[in-house]
Amino acid sequence: LLLWGDLASRAPGLPLPHPDVARRRFVAIPLLELAPELVLPGSGMRLADLVDAMPPHPMDPRAGAHAGAAPEDPTMNGPKVEALVRELLRELGEDPSREGLAKTPARVARALQFLTSGYHGEVRDVVNGAIFTQQTHNMVIARDIELYSLCEHHLLPFFGRAHVGYIAQGRVIGVSKLARLVDHFARRLQIQERLTEEVAEAIRDAVGAEGVGVVVEAQHLCMMMRGVEKQNSVMTTSAVLGSFRASTATRSEFLALIGRRQ
Repeated sequence: LLLWGDLASRAPGLPLPHPDVARRRFVAIPLLELAPELVLPGSGMRLADLVDAMPPHPMDPRAGAHAGAAPEDPTMNGPKVEALVRELLRELGEDPSREGLAKTPARVARALQFLTSGYHGEVRDVVNGAIFTQQTHNMVIARDIELYSLCEHHLLPFFGRAHVGYIAQGRVIGVSKLARLVDHFARRLQIQERLTEEVAEAIRDAVGAEGVGVVVEAQHLCMMMRGVEKQNSVMTTSAVLGSFRASTATRSEFLALIGRRQ
């Protein structure tokens, strides 16, 4: 498919070998790592969006009961969690058997399974070998990575964006893995300060970076919905390691490139 894209630029109208070639799972999944932004001719759909829309393979042990379901967590006792949620609803003065709440315990169990999936698996599984040799000694930055997490103090969400950067020393990491590392640590009960440090340390250890910088900006519902009820408050945290900490110039370059002033 990638070769076809190159040929098509020199021979407009050149048809695909098969119109549905990119819709075959065994073609689309491997290509996703190489060209997630590739726009498929005819449909105008990005390859990444196409893969996201594919239903889980019936033989995939990670597939849930429906498309988009969270991977099954073998350490989580779903029925027990459902019973606890049902009891919580009673304590709140609700009737968990009424129509609107009858399936709520199961939904909450699945939601918690997904929102805490970062407890399971290792960083090496997230990176999945996507470390590449490249003789470069420059700054690499991924900005505006959306993140969603749960505050460990009230179990209420906080959400925002992360900006991550590092200076490579002969090895680089696949850009999508930077976002996956943010998700890996965000999908836990967290505080923003720890989340920021964990992402920075994981990137440093994965590629042996000379320096790493991570800035997280997030809004916390525990401050917005309750307590002080400050609707426009934004919390900013940063973690700088190696040359990002030692060199004012390096740190200033990183902050300038992500649109912040020191």
